[in-house]
Amino acid sequence: MAMGESGIDDYTQDGTVDLKGNPVRRSKRGGWTACSFVVVYEVFERMAYYGISSNLILYLTKKLHQGTVTSANNVTNWVGTIWMTPVLGAYMADAHLGRYWTFVIASVIYLLGMIILTLTVTLPGLKPPRCVDPNVADCKEASTLQLALFFGALYTLAVGTGGTKPNISTIGADQFDEFEPKEKAHKLSFFNWWMFSIFLGTLFANTVLVYIQDNVGWSLGYGLPTVGLAISILIFLSGTPFYRHKKPSGSPFTRMARVIVAALRKWSVPIPTDPKGLYELDLEQYTKKGKYRIDSTPSLRFLNKACVKTGSTSPWMLCSVTQVEETKQMLRMIPILGATFVPSTMIAQINTLFVKQGTTLMRTIGSFNIPPASLAGFVTISMLVCVVLYDRFFVKMMQRWTRNPRGITLLQRMGIGMVLHIMIMIIASLTEMHRLRVAKDHGVVESGKQVPLSIFTLLPQFILMGTADAFLEVAKIEFFYDQAPESMKSLGTSYSMTSLGIGSFLSSFLLSTVSHITEEHGNEGWIRNNLNASHLDYYYAFFAILNFLNFICFLVVAKFYVYKAEVSDSMTVLREELKASRYGVLNQEAPST
Repeated sequence: MAMGESGIDDYTQDGTVDLKGNPVRRSKRGGWTACSFVVVYEVFERMAYYGISSNLILYLTKKLHQGTVTSANNVTNWVGTIWMTPVLGAYMADAHLGRYWTFVIASVIYLLGMIILTLTVTLPGLKPPRCVDPNVADCKEASTLQLALFFGALYTLAVGTGGTKPNISTIGADQFDEFEPKEKAHKLSFFNWWMFSIFLGTLFANTVLVYIQDNVGWSLGYGLPTVGLAISILIFLSGTPFYRHKKPSGSPFTRMARVIVAALRKWSVPIPTDPKGLYELDLEQYTKKGKYRIDSTPSLRFLNKACVKTGSTSPWMLCSVTQVEETKQMLRMIPILGATFVPSTMIAQINTLFVKQGTTLMRTIGSFNIPPASLAGFVTISMLVCVVLYDRFFVKMMQRWTRNPRGITLLQRMGIGMVLHIMIMIIASLTEMHRLRVAKDHGVVESGKQVPLSIFTLLPQFILMGTADAFLEVAKIEFFYDQAPESMKSLGTSYSMTSLGIGSFLSSFLLSTVSHITEEHGNEGWIRNNLNASHLDYYYAFFAILNFLNFICFLVVAKFYVYKAEVSDSMTVLREELKASRYGVLNQEAPST
């Protein structure tokens, strides 16, 4: 008996399947039901990650007895690795294992790293003896074995996150079928609420966990994030019966390499003036897989040589128009990616120099001692408030003027965040200038003692950072996911993480370089272990100038960026062409019937 029309309509059209590879119904899998497990997972996982990273610089300085520059660079190098390994995780997901199984395997590695890390801060033999001397240089350094175990655990954790980060957000986005109008509308809000879940977990880490680490103990302070990660993995696994999955579509790197190699090998071959003369697969092959065909575009025209027919059908000599256009989409995003590196260095400052600044200020309210890293909680609170206001009010207000479903374009949203970054560093520089002046007035420059200023003096730079994240970071994640071709979504998501990774490494490079240059010829340098005798105000002013120059570059690359066509529009054209081709075949067969 034929299936009813409503039954056919209930199946997803984007090629998603269950774990066994069977087509799935919208009413049974996916949507907000499936996403709820993913979003709750992210709350606990971010609690675990930021429970380690937010206060890491203080553990390195207070417990492992490292200097300011060394500890800050160790943090940013590790964070950089955390955000770079997702490229490998995206490759494994897209080319071999699929997103679900890549995520599950990586989660085990992640949890293993967290367990080892907790042991290194708990067992006495795995950490140096306690030191109360305010001069770190006089404390006993950690042994080679102790450092190897501690950083080995950190980088094991980094490998694990490489498989979880690019895939968990993509798994969440995969729960919405872009070819169904209602689900597509829900997907527009997904990334806002995704970021909301991230910062909810971060808020708990930056308030409760850092307080426990500073005032109760590092064993419990690291043990709780480990338990939180285990809980998050169980929550994700419990949602397995509700998930939609996309099959691995082959290595995106191989697909892109084939296009570039084929174009280079046909360097002297002319491109037909009519795009219909280029090689393309039959329409049926796309519709059966729930994919859409991409028409040839004039941008990066040289790559069109890859789909010029020359007789050879080798995949390294002949590529389809759609494959070429997918490669173009990934390449077109690279200039935008490059323009996000400098803004990503700003995030590195939150858990390094901003936190170290907090240690120099008065942190007591009555008998309550405020952990310096807890100020990052105000980034989270600001972010949470701004995301909700943006999604509920700003978008609706701007829709009336722009007719854009998002209110403003993703690049415009990113640009606003970059302007806020410039303001943040100007404010941070002026605040630090004031702190140094007070330190001098009270004679605590050489001693390095606390400056008689409240730690809440730093609040403006933290609050503005959260506001900037609501614009820049949310838009960045959504932009690289949205603009990536369907077969390369995990790789597209890893672009935003690569931005954070390179930004962290860039932060390490800038800190080391500036510290080295300013210490030449017997000068005292801008960044010293004693921040009261340093010049972070100069360093922050340097960052403000750097961000301004980067913003100018961003405006240039954004002006020339061309957004890809809407998926629904492309699918509509594809269906019409398919219908027309079938109609033509029927007309040809009519006389013989």
